[in-house]
Amino acid sequence: MGTVFSFDVRGGDPGAVGAALEEAVDGLHGADAVFSTHREDSEVSRLGRGELELSGCAPEVAEVLRLAAEVERVSGGWFSARYRGAPDPTGVVKGWAAERAARRLAAVDGVRGVVVNGGGDVQLLGAPEPGRAWRVGVADPLWAGGLAAVVSAAGAREWAVATSGTAERGAHIVDPRTGRPAVTDLVSVTVVGPGLALTDCWATAAFAMGAREGLAWLESLPDAEGLLITADGEVRCTRGLGAWLE
Repeated sequence: MGTVFSFDVRGGDPGAVGAALEEAVDGLHGADAVFSTHREDSEVSRLGRGELELSGCAPEVAEVLRLAAEVERVSGGWFSARYRGAPDPTGVVKGWAAERAARRLAAVDGVRGVVVNGGGDVQLLGAPEPGRAWRVGVADPLWAGGLAAVVSAAGAREWAVATSGTAERGAHIVDPRTGRPAVTDLVSVTVVGPGLALTDCWATAAFAMGAREGLAWLESLPDAEGLLITADGEVRCTRGLGAWLE
């Protein structure tokens, strides 16, 4: 998927955890093989060329495309899993795959906490130890090495943090209405929600919308909180984000 994944697993039998980690890594490689638009032999590439019907693809393809279609509906078209007329679920699959890997690891007996980090977007389950919550630093897009915020959630068993913006990868987010890089007053949008599959999509859509519309849209979502940073350094937050900040 063109990025680095890392894992933090607390508790559980080391042998069982090691086996689950191997399965999780295999699952990430499998998702890349099925969904990559950069691999000519992937199912998504073959689907786009008309060589394969959706019914002939792995069940996960339909699952991811359904998820993308729902985000497209909820976002009013600001999120899309198509590019130049062909299926392109790359905006969905990284978060979906990371969340699935985390849940696989959390199912191991005795595991009390799991973090899967996919390119800076993070799925968190459980806790690192009793009485202590996971903490996630949100990078400041205008100050290399700095933090814009620290997110934590005492008592939350399932949560995710995803950031979309231009600081790391430049203008890579496409406006689905024009097919060109999104023109926006934002440099980053960070969204906190229960699962990374949706949270990552929400951050991407809100970034494409811009500060005013993106903030209003995130406020309308029942399970999302957001932190938006504009190019001139203005920070805007949804009303409920304060409960997540240290």
